[in-house]
Amino acid sequence: MTFTRFPIIDSLRTLALALMITYHLIYDLDQWTGLAVDVDALFWFSIGKTAALLFIFLSGLSSGFSKHPLKNGLRVIFFGMIITLVTYVAFPEQYVRFGILHFLGVMMVLYPFIQKLPNGALILGSVLIIAGGLIIKDQAVNTPLLLPLGFMYPGFATMDFYPLFPYSGVTLLGVLCYRYFFAEHSRTNASVPPAEKSKAAYPMVTWVSRHSLWIYLIHQPILLGLIFALKAIAVIS
Repeated sequence: MTFTRFPIIDSLRTLALALMITYHLIYDLDQWTGLAVDVDALFWFSIGKTAALLFIFLSGLSSGFSKHPLKNGLRVIFFGMIITLVTYVAFPEQYVRFGILHFLGVMMVLYPFIQKLPNGALILGSVLIIAGGLIIKDQAVNTPLLLPLGFMYPGFATMDFYPLFPYSGVTLLGVLCYRYFFAEHSRTNASVPPAEKSKAAYPMVTWVSRHSLWIYLIHQPILLGLIFALKAIAVIS
């Protein structure tokens, strides 16, 4: 059985993956080798942030197509907690408490409630959440319990941090994008018999997009394995 997909969504998700892998490669080279790379340079920072914002926006956009948001959200949260455990063991001083997988999973769980909101509420909410997040990031608190909201405590350090404020505002923009540009096409497509639905125009891009979660989970171990293998044979220092 084949289903019509939206090439623009698959292409943007594939682009986000490519940007993310590029950023993490530079991060790993900066952290684990003596090569003259600086992951904190504006260019590489912009690459990493663009990848994350694309994932967040596309997750909101794709929520309109999801039939099992709660199940999918809990699965993503589960993988996020695995990353928390692994980074706590490997990097206890900066382990991931509420990274992008935690964020995406929580937003998926909230999608059934978000989708009941009118467009005006989504527009106002996105503006207030993004603005509020920019204010919250400068407000220190003495507890880690508010990290998911964006409040940081003194000395907080982490490898990955995507709190609900301001990033859920980007998710709401994605939901709006679905409503304005994709909802009608989605309903039309649902009325077409499966045999009449066209196959994806770009199979490789579609495959990458459909398996983006698994690619996200395995790409870092692969990158680190390659880097340490090259160090072991003295190709890089």
